[in-house]
Amino acid sequence: MKKKAVFNWSGGKDSALALHHVLKENEFEVATLMTSVNAELERISMHGVHKNLLQRQVEAIGLPLSIMSIPGEVTMPEYDQLMSEKMESFRKQDITHSIFGDIFLEDLKAYREKRLAEAGFKGHFPLWKKNTADLVREFIDLGFKTMLVSVDGSKLDKSFAGQIIDHDLLKELPKTVDPCGENGEFHSFVFDGPIFEHPVIFEKGQVVPKEYTLSNQTQEKVTYWFQDLL
Repeated sequence: MKKKAVFNWSGGKDSALALHHVLKENEFEVATLMTSVNAELERISMHGVHKNLLQRQVEAIGLPLSIMSIPGEVTMPEYDQLMSEKMESFRKQDITHSIFGDIFLEDLKAYREKRLAEAGFKGHFPLWKKNTADLVREFIDLGFKTMLVSVDGSKLDKSFAGQIIDHDLLKELPKTVDPCGENGEFHSFVFDGPIFEHPVIFEKGQVVPKEYTLSNQTQEKVTYWFQDLL
């Protein structure tokens, strides 16, 4: 019998590749995709993709979507409480596992597993510890198509926002940037590939900046460039 799982869906390439592997391996029944959305902006945090486009994307995949609405300003204890309530609703649906597209961030994986264990769930990480250069090449060769929608301006030039990830773009990435953007250098929106029943239709809007404070103690700031999609 397949294990029933919720898939933590960001809308980006790592999520898409992880979901592709999970569906192909046939070990899990993906009961629903789950995405956290900023309730004030109605956008996926850090990706900046609007909820309407997220819904179009998920409809093209053909799986249910569960949205967790997050207040614009939220503390970690508040976030943990919201997540606990969400996981309790999944537990009532006999879901036992939670799947992520994480690759090598040890502290993030440890945090996820701790919170899952407290809620009575197990984590599954299909891309864990795989070589990120190999993963992004596999992603492209499988026929996935994705666009950079969020770029860390301290790591990459504004011109990368709105670019399609292909083998040529990989050659342009600085050596200090992880090929999968696993350190937060960029985020993407996947609009076609083997997990899609049809491509997601959208138009490119403006590239807009947003400043984030990295540390409340030092007040160090960084600018992210967002490619708006309509």
